[in-house]
Amino acid sequence: MTDRISVLLVDDHPIVRRGLRRLLEDDAAIAVVGEAGDGESAVRLAEHLQPRVVVMDCAMPGTGGVAATRRILAQSPHVAVLMLSVHSEATMVREAFEAGARGYVLKDAVDLDLAEAVKQVATGVAVIDPKVSRATLTDAGRTSRLSPRQREVLQLMCDGLAAPAIADRLGVSVHTVAAHRASMMRALGIHRAAELVAYAIRHRLVDGF
Repeated sequence: MTDRISVLLVDDHPIVRRGLRRLLEDDAAIAVVGEAGDGESAVRLAEHLQPRVVVMDCAMPGTGGVAATRRILAQSPHVAVLMLSVHSEATMVREAFEAGARGYVLKDAVDLDLAEAVKQVATGVAVIDPKVSRATLTDAGRTSRLSPRQREVLQLMCDGLAAPAIADRLGVSVHTVAAHRASMMRALGIHRAAELVAYAIRHRLVDGF
């Protein structure tokens, strides 16, 4: 159990939670350690269970997913929050990342691989549903400190690609991708890859946000 990725499921619909649990528990690398039906319960359970990943419904009555995410990360900053939503609006996505979410995927995505998304955010990779992220950098002024190649790397990071996939796409080594990523973080005063993606979204450096 200690080697598995512990997950807290949060959704106000029991049937949805049941379906999500089944999807995740089909993967031997994941263990669902708890469920919550509202934001307040999610905050309490996250503090008690200390899961590696919280799969969070974005829109819930009372304390919603964004507010709950903010509170969970304030008390447990090491937790990765994967936001699940039926909304693809730019404002919702931006609010989720500003709250500290590491991923945002749509519930109705027919090709959604929830287990894979959980694994990605657990390792620090930002996951963004392609339906809500076009990841084309458009604000040259905000990224003037970045080279054209670095902007290409950042674009692919915002597409949700991990370093090996970025290296393959650009025809460079994984070491080169890591070096570009580190240089960007230094230039922007950012300390984690997920924060770099959140910065790009927060400052509207990507299309669709």
